Amino acid sequence: MTALFADWALLPQGWCANVRVEIDAVGRIASVSTDSHAQTGDTRLANRLLIPALSNLHSHAFQRAMAGHAEKKASGEDSFWTWREAMYGFLGQLTPEDVEAIAAFAYMEMLEAGFSAIGEFHYLHHRPDGGSYDDPAEMAQRIIAAAQTSGIGMTLLPVLYAQGGVDGRALNDRQRRFGCDMDRYATLHGAIKHSAADSVLGVAAHSLRAVPPAMLTPLASDFGGGPVHIHIAEQVAEVADVQAAYGARPVAWLLDNADVDPRWCLVHATHMQPEETIALAKTRAVAGLCPITEGNLGDGIFDGWRFLEAGGRYGIGSDSNVRIDLTEELRVLEYSQRFQDRHRTVMRRDPGSVGQALYQAAAQGGAQALGRQAGRIEPGAWADLTALEADEILPFVPGHQEWLDHYVFVAGDRAVRTVWSAGRMMVQDGRHIHRAKIAHAFKQTVAHLMEGGS
Repeated sequence: MTALFADWALLPQGWCANVRVEIDAVGRIASVSTDSHAQTGDTRLANRLLIPALSNLHSHAFQRAMAGHAEKKASGEDSFWTWREAMYGFLGQLTPEDVEAIAAFAYMEMLEAGFSAIGEFHYLHHRPDGGSYDDPAEMAQRIIAAAQTSGIGMTLLPVLYAQGGVDGRALNDRQRRFGCDMDRYATLHGAIKHSAADSVLGVAAHSLRAVPPAMLTPLASDFGGGPVHIHIAEQVAEVADVQAAYGARPVAWLLDNADVDPRWCLVHATHMQPEETIALAKTRAVAGLCPITEGNLGDGIFDGWRFLEAGGRYGIGSDSNVRIDLTEELRVLEYSQRFQDRHRTVMRRDPGSVGQALYQAAAQGGAQALGRQAGRIEPGAWADLTALEADEILPFVPGHQEWLDHYVFVAGDRAVRTVWSAGRMMVQDGRHIHRAKIAHAFKQTVAHLMEGGS
């Protein structure tokens, strides 16, 4: 048993003083006591504020290596779809070794930003020509290895990608690395299950355009009862295609044709009519929001106020990993609502701290989406914890009601000093404990890729 002692910690009931947190041998919180005293052998978190760490609910880790390489203006109109073609060209040269090095670096950066767990939406399954590796789970095992190297908690979401569009067209040459029918997917998922003992294993449908309706029910029901994720209603063109093919908008169609419940995470859900927004909230599923990527790709703005008013749950993800910044995801989420609605303090329903409301909602929604008992400092939860530098916050605000406002809207990720994932301290003094080794491997990989893989 190890123990942390903090002058202040954010517990489910709010900020509490002199908090002692005991962590058991497997990395779960064994006990939490308030108005306590440090004991001999405790780790004393002097000048720190202890908060639950967040789960990053949506990532394509390999895209971290192309960050900044798709910002050039070309002739014609640039959009998500032109970005996708650039991404396809990039991933065609990735080897399993490349993917492992890139993912480890992305996960290291996530930990340094204050994320303690990741939901990896993993669709890069096969060789560039679409053929299987000798081990069909080769790529997934590389993702798991990257998580182990970085120390981040892992929820692995192998993706079913079966067709090139809602019209049932075949996958094109650039999509063959993703492709699975149900039999091939079952083989893949079974192979992953044998090597993912320390991870939560769920499933993902890439999108309604990539997964035909007949596959959705068996995907959600036949693979162990874990989390179910899907890209939904990210782009206007996607909405139009689904409506033309299925007679309903994507969210409305999904809610009418699948048993969407708290296991589900609908990633983006950007383009919804008010009735879709309210209906999604009532399912208690999680809306997976990725504000930095959604802004980078020009996706649009989520209907946050209406979703909250209906009792909706949400979490945040770094998606394309063009920039890994936990507090910026929360800021962009709130500011996008202000741009859209033209008033302030949108993402809180009752009076109080907007920063704290954003943070706690994302902590709880992210943990739910990952099937991970986390997001709260309480007995039985994983010891997924972040310690903030008090000097970045306390001198600037009068009371604890505003501490997370200052963290989210002002200090940002520079306030993150220490991060634990399942009780493992992976970030100390703001830097990952294995940063030099992980960064070196990443830089070598990027140099290799920029030379065209030669």
